Amino acid sequence: MSELVCLSGQAICTMGTAPAPIRVTSQQTVMIEGKAAATISDSAPNTNVGPFGMCVTMSNPQVASATAAALGVLTPQPCVPVPAGSWIPTKPKVLIGGQPCLTSDCKLMCSYGGSISLTTPGQFKVMAN
Repeated sequence: MSELVCLSGQAICTMGTAPAPIRVTSQQTVMIEGKAAATISDSAPNTNVGPFGMCVTMSNPQVASATAAALGVLTPQPCVPVPAGSWIPTKPKVLIGGQPCLTSDCKLMCSYGGSISLTTPGQFKVMAN
């Protein structure tokens, strides 16, 4: 069973080195434990999904450039997520403000090849069936 994600949830990227907070901007009406519930639209880089520490994929032009300058030694660079679309919903019929809710088992693909998943929903009481 998945948990609904709200403000203060956290995500991680398979190509990043640190978790990032989830910020909710898609709606401010539906609350969970006093925090705004997230929807799949909360996927904008830096606005909704923060940086994941350092990026380690050669698909990231900054990493590729720094690695080339270091004569082929992988040189991680600051992670700036580049989402490829919105979160992939797992509960498309559970709507918040007309949009599918963001649940703890949703995924978001990064254009540089990483997969972003949720590690902490920000709350632990409201489940989505």
